[in-house]
Amino acid sequence: MTTPVNGRRWTNWGKNQESVAEVLAPGSIDEVAAMVAASAETGRRIKTVGSGHSFTAIAVADDQRMLLHRLNQPVSVAGPLVTVQAGMLLSDLNAMLAQHGLAMPNLGDIDAQTVAGAISTATHGTGIAHSTLASCVEAVALVTANGKVERYDRESPEFPAAVVGLGALGVLVEVTLRCVPEFTLLAEERPLALADVLAGVEEWIPENDHVEFFWYPYTDRAQLKINNRVPAHDRPLSRFRGWLDDEFLSNTVFQGVCRIGQKFPGVVPALNSAAARALSARSYTDRSDRVFCSPRRVRFTEMEYEIPRAALPEVIDALPRVIDALPFKVLFPVEVRFTGPDDIWLSHGYGRESAYIAVHQFLGSPYEPYFKALEALCEPLGGRPHWGKLHYRTAADLRPAYPKFDDFLAVRDRLDPARVFTNDYLDRVLGA
Repeated sequence: MTTPVNGRRWTNWGKNQESVAEVLAPGSIDEVAAMVAASAETGRRIKTVGSGHSFTAIAVADDQRMLLHRLNQPVSVAGPLVTVQAGMLLSDLNAMLAQHGLAMPNLGDIDAQTVAGAISTATHGTGIAHSTLASCVEAVALVTANGKVERYDRESPEFPAAVVGLGALGVLVEVTLRCVPEFTLLAEERPLALADVLAGVEEWIPENDHVEFFWYPYTDRAQLKINNRVPAHDRPLSRFRGWLDDEFLSNTVFQGVCRIGQKFPGVVPALNSAAARALSARSYTDRSDRVFCSPRRVRFTEMEYEIPRAALPEVIDALPRVIDALPFKVLFPVEVRFTGPDDIWLSHGYGRESAYIAVHQFLGSPYEPYFKALEALCEPLGGRPHWGKLHYRTAADLRPAYPKFDDFLAVRDRLDPARVFTNDYLDRVLGA
């Protein structure tokens, strides 16, 4: 495709992807359907874009960019089943659910994504009794390449493909979520030696609702985070402590530390060691989404790999050697989370208990050797890259990692035979 003459430039949150494309901004499902039908008839392509929180080129448009920010309204609340338009932000969803005494059973650590973007890329949180956010979906409405609105629920043969669809099957316009009564979480965070975390984590995972940890490169220190449901919100974090930890230290100070480390790489091990030593324990209660999600204002690039949970010790054991061998330094801690299995075809957690390993680099810092080294560790273990995080895999080597890969492609061939919704990224990971 040639660059549209009247195109507008778009950049993702991580500032590592950009494109120029003609912008479509439908205000209704009927408008989405008409735009898709017109594009299919004239041989044009559409790429739907959410809030731009994917680091891969999954949302890069080379012809027409469809924004769904006007499709951001609640549709219905029927007991625990909540239907919303797909362009709604997770932050707005959480606020709306709270008004109805409801909540998502699990969330990732940010709430800036759209509902459609989060489920389409298999965004996840942590907790062995949970899988990706897509596992909470009961039904979706999708505008397919023929310009028709198709509705799929859990009884539909297309459902396991349509939920985590990577934007390859059509434009997701409505999502029905199975929610739960609102609940309070007790958050407990404490610094520990990495060896102690690894020794205890297999015991903690089944005993607690949500477990994750962060390891600080060039140190033997980690931070353990455990969240559990409790009956009362009786230990609120003071406003000052919340600001100090989550805004000032985690964002303002960390941004400054990253800039120093970027300019003077030799001091990075000392900075990480000081950060790890400065960690303090805290324990507090709050509404579930306020515990799950935190502000993330320091920009970065990221790779995240899902691996079978049993393979985690092998990867964690090798990571210090990988990082020590890099031609640059790593400032961000390594994040590790855990989920249970689901049955959604392109979900990273399809059919198995998972450990997720996320690695980051500060905006503007080199990352490719680091990310490729992690991929080289995880791929032979059956690892699956997060669809919204940087990776270097192709359809040829992703097919063995996903038992239902060809089933997904068959649904794609039926719903979008002319590839109205493809782009270079989808051609790479699904095949042209």
